[in-house]
Amino acid sequence: MEENNDVEVVEEVKEAEGIKISNDVIAVIAGVAASEVPGVAAMSGGLTGGITEALKGKKNLAKGIKVDATDTTAKIDVNIIVEYGSRIPDVAFEIQNRVKKSVESMTGLKVTEVNVHVQGVNTESLSAESMQEEEAVEDNKENKEDNE
Repeated sequence: MEENNDVEVVEEVKEAEGIKISNDVIAVIAGVAASEVPGVAAMSGGLTGGITEALKGKKNLAKGIKVDATDTTAKIDVNIIVEYGSRIPDVAFEIQNRVKKSVESMTGLKVTEVNVHVQGVNTESLSAESMQEEEAVEDNKENKEDNE
């Protein structure tokens, strides 16, 4: 007795004629998703992003994101600066997953590529910790000298 378990897959096609989603909108969605990943210190937007941010006085959520979209697909490049001590492959993988999921769910576009470009490593917190440690060592030396 063979049972035929053929399942008909019905794919819902959403045609949004006349609606074009701007690359800037896709970039903002991708930027928010990427910036929420642990280990991402900042988005790297280059010189023009910094100038725009300074002039407008507000944060550019699309900073560091380049989008190449067609009517049905999107390719996204994400430029980031990672926190020192973060495992870069894990951070990049998580960015790829979150960006793809966010853009596809909000726009209906198929994301074919999410390329993550690590532009630098943030060592500012490391520098602050080092300075605090050096100050503590100097304070201890001064205390010892005062006690002698």
